[in-house]
Amino acid sequence: MTRTESLSPQQARKLVLLSQGLPAAKPTGTAIDATLSAIEQLGYIQIDTISVVQRAHHHTLWTRNPRYENAHLDQLVASKQVFEYWSHAAAYLPMRDYRYSLIRKQAIASGEQNHWYTRDEKMMKEVLNRIRLEGPLMAKDFEHTGKKSTDWGSKPAKRALEQLFMQGELMIPSRQNFHKLYDLTERVLPKGIDTRLPSSEEYTRFLISRYLQSNGLGQAAEIAYLLKNTKALLASSLQNMLASGQLLQIELAGKLYYALEDSLELLNKPLSRSKLKILSPFDNLLIQRKRMQALFNFDYQIECYVPEAKRQYGYFSLPILWDGQLLARMDCKADRKTAVMHIKHLVLETNLVKTEAFALALSKELSAFMQFNACTSIQVHKTTPVSFKNTLQSVLKGL
Repeated sequence: MTRTESLSPQQARKLVLLSQGLPAAKPTGTAIDATLSAIEQLGYIQIDTISVVQRAHHHTLWTRNPRYENAHLDQLVASKQVFEYWSHAAAYLPMRDYRYSLIRKQAIASGEQNHWYTRDEKMMKEVLNRIRLEGPLMAKDFEHTGKKSTDWGSKPAKRALEQLFMQGELMIPSRQNFHKLYDLTERVLPKGIDTRLPSSEEYTRFLISRYLQSNGLGQAAEIAYLLKNTKALLASSLQNMLASGQLLQIELAGKLYYALEDSLELLNKPLSRSKLKILSPFDNLLIQRKRMQALFNFDYQIECYVPEAKRQYGYFSLPILWDGQLLARMDCKADRKTAVMHIKHLVLETNLVKTEAFALALSKELSAFMQFNACTSIQVHKTTPVSFKNTLQSVLKGL
């Protein structure tokens, strides 16, 4: 028998935030253990190259682990507890979930699913042979500085490396100055790792359980987000798990969601509403924009891909979480040469009424955010509403 529970919007947001580890709970264990725990809870951390503030993968982990250090990811990859691959985008994933990456790898290797590039079998074979003989190599190691008649060109070799990586023959044991180092998969995987290909049912049940563990509740379309050829299988597994009591249905504002059977126990835990968190645009909480609109009434778009003349909030606007809601967005830039954090445009949502309390919470978090971005001073350029600028500047004087 299907179990259905009703939640208020506030309860739903609380469930989502606690599942996401936001705001961060009181730290326990070592700092790097907390980082690994966050990755395993979230299921992936998206990698991004934009660096107007700390890159997204560092930023997302810092919001959940105040003791986070940028070196943690390299250390976890080196200790083979985390690996790089693809989620909905390039990401760090927990090594314990490695076997579930094999479905995509097999689909790409067989040609059932395409990645970006046309396969160049000859180049792929040559790249693979060089790495087998020489050890880990970067794309630049295939560039040729002599006569132009060589077969090695950076673009074809890079494409071959990425194809071999996506189909599982190569892995990334480390990065150097953010450049990928590629090596044979068998030389990177830890001993004893499960490399059995999951069945379709195992895979879809994993996708469902992983998503709901990390996100609290979700709809079928959200679970299948950017996962090709999974909708029909997911729909079948959802019904099977619902019938067996592994899932329950959540009724929320006239819509039905799924949740893990014991997930509502999280609602007995407190949510630290006074803590404010400045989020990356690529934070796991935010990555599905329609979901954020439905659950948090927060209409968000990252505008770095929008022509400047059409931007409403700024190039890299960071959503701000406070009091269990998304209540502001802040376009800022860390100028590393001058060590100044520039708040180019801070916009408050119209439903934010406790502006003084918000300003105090924001100033406290900005102090930590500045340190995270190696900044020693701060400049506020513009706020909406305009009157909030004076309020914020007055509480920032102590920074």
